[in-house]
Amino acid sequence: MLDGLLPDRVRWAQAVIPEAPAGGAAPDAGYPETIEAGLFPEEREHIARAVAKRRVEFAAVRRCARRALQELGYPPVPILPGEQREPQWPEGVVGSMTHCAGYCAAAVARADEIAALGIDAEVHAPLPEGVLDLVSLAAERERLAALAEGVPNAVHWDRVLFSAKESVYKAWFPLTRRWLGFEEADIELRLDGTFEARLLTGDAGAPRGFAGRWAVSAGLIATAVGEVV
Repeated sequence: MLDGLLPDRVRWAQAVIPEAPAGGAAPDAGYPETIEAGLFPEEREHIARAVAKRRVEFAAVRRCARRALQELGYPPVPILPGEQREPQWPEGVVGSMTHCAGYCAAAVARADEIAALGIDAEVHAPLPEGVLDLVSLAAERERLAALAEGVPNAVHWDRVLFSAKESVYKAWFPLTRRWLGFEEADIELRLDGTFEARLLTGDAGAPRGFAGRWAVSAGLIATAVGEVV
């Protein structure tokens, strides 16, 4: 999913997340016995009270992250969530994680080569009714309508926009340590698989925008931000 979406200096890994059969009698029914395989003790402690689905996602995406870090030359390390659930990377590393139904991925880069990094994956389906109005600007909705006219029934543009905003937030927060509202990023999606985010915060010293890419494949949407503009 991420192939071609990120700069060459970024290292990434992806994986399929096993899903439990519906109607399992026990909380862990249907999942492998090695749900937490490869986790560090502090990571296991962090998710000790979580349901099995959450533990599987947590462990799977961290396996991806450690594979990507290894390609940068970093040894395996714990990756715990920060104050806003953002992954805390080793010193000198920027990165991002994502997971959705059946899929997870992580991407990392050296901070002196890539200023900001954000990735997101979503199931390729329309947003629930009413959600688009909550997460988008009027100008964005107008552009989505124009895109839908050009590519009818092929892409769920509302979900692509939502995913792009998630990627933008993941790139934004480590740089500013500040929440970014959906209304504070004006995103223009393009048919060529690129998008640009114009940030409307007015924060002194904060990025004014990001450039990214999107793709739809095998029932999933992936978006990635790897450039400050």
